[in-house]
Amino acid sequence: MNEMRSIAGDVALAEPATAGERRLGRLAAMLSVPALLLATGVYLWLTGGRTVSTDNAQVNAHVVEVSAEVAGRITDVHVSENQLVKKGDLLFRIDPQPYRIALMQAEAAVGNAELTVAQLESTYHAKRADTAKSVSDVNLARDTFARQQELLARGFTTRASYDAAKAALAAAQAEQASARSEAESARAVIGTSRNGGHPQIEAAVAARDKAALDLARTEVRAPIEGRISQADKLQPGTMAIQMLPMVNIVSNHGYWIDANFKETQLDKVRIGQRADIELDAMPGRTIKGHVIGINAGTGSQFSLLPPQNATGNWVKVTQRVPVRIQIDDRLDRPLVAGWSAHVTVHVAD
Repeated sequence: MNEMRSIAGDVALAEPATAGERRLGRLAAMLSVPALLLATGVYLWLTGGRTVSTDNAQVNAHVVEVSAEVAGRITDVHVSENQLVKKGDLLFRIDPQPYRIALMQAEAAVGNAELTVAQLESTYHAKRADTAKSVSDVNLARDTFARQQELLARGFTTRASYDAAKAALAAAQAEQASARSEAESARAVIGTSRNGGHPQIEAAVAARDKAALDLARTEVRAPIEGRISQADKLQPGTMAIQMLPMVNIVSNHGYWIDANFKETQLDKVRIGQRADIELDAMPGRTIKGHVIGINAGTGSQFSLLPPQNATGNWVKVTQRVPVRIQIDDRLDRPLVAGWSAHVTVHVAD
């Protein structure tokens, strides 16, 4: 019985202590909420306006669309999807046989042009010889006419001989003029171009060089170093159409971030400010960068169909302006063009 009274007394003493703890707990909870709000307000006041951020950003890289500069059927393919290539590596080859034949024809045309010019030069030299002969004929006819004129004055020749000598002189002079004209015409045909050669030969040589260039272009090589992309349609037997992209190469160097900020966020954004980059593909990692450019127009301004606001039913929409961010950190893995990113620019800098 005494033990029961002792336990009851202990319980009676414990109950007031538990109620007091509850009151203290309620008081602490009531005070913690204003304290948390106050701390949040102080933090926002201290850090507010020091950064601007957006999650409308993505990784970009130089992408080169490789197309055939000559048309033809693809005979060999030397690359596959996601393969790394160096500048100058052979990507694919177009059937070269038609272009070899064209080169042979062009080389034959150069030979024909050289032969034609040689014949023209021979004709010119012959005309020059005729001109020299006509000069001798004119001198002889002039001397004969002078003698006949002197003999006629002294009465030792007939009028007919005098007239014949005069006519022979006129004929020789006319022949000389004709020979000179033909020589000048032959010389004009041989005339040189601004480069010092004959135009016909230069045209044939240019056609030959073009044929040789087309033959060389049947081997399509990588213009940059990077990774092959969109190579599914690059198959032997496919018809390559001139200037139609056949495969893409994504550069391994020079990645950057294009962050589309709202126009209301650009008041304090300046080139050179540091930026923090968070990639969705690399969670928990912050990459350092800095602003290297602010686009001169909004994204909608350079769209295929720019908006026309002078319609009367225009609704104002906050525009976004691309801001380019250069990546400063050295990464241990290659990036992928098109990855999503979250960018924070420290405008307080």
